[in-house]
Amino acid sequence: MELSILIAKIISVIYISTGIAVLIGTINFNDIVNDFEKSPALTFVSGCVGIIAGIILIEYHNLWVKNWTVLITIISWLSLIGGAIVVIVPKSISYFKDFYKNSRLLGICMIIFGMVIAYFGFII
Repeated sequence: MELSILIAKIISVIYISTGIAVLIGTINFNDIVNDFEKSPALTFVSGCVGIIAGIILIEYHNLWVKNWTVLITIISWLSLIGGAIVVIVPKSISYFKDFYKNSRLLGICMIIFGMVIAYFGFII
């Protein structure tokens, strides 16, 4: 459970800080997607980071249980799968341009999700 709490703290800080950055305009996901389209090296390295993070998290936290810690397992698998997709099909990032058009809503969702995970990591 200690590992779950540590990972929850890390994930929550990442989601909350990124969500705030999106809301105040310091991060624009459309610009990030455009940078990925222009840089195959950036796309490849980011995909590899996703794979590495996913494998590490899965190796140490592959818990399919009926409580909040399963969220960390799901995020771990999504990281691995997402990273692999980006490495195998780098152009797949372009398909998410429409998803990032309403970045304000995405920022709010990131903050809410981050706060839920923070509740489990910092409060419980």
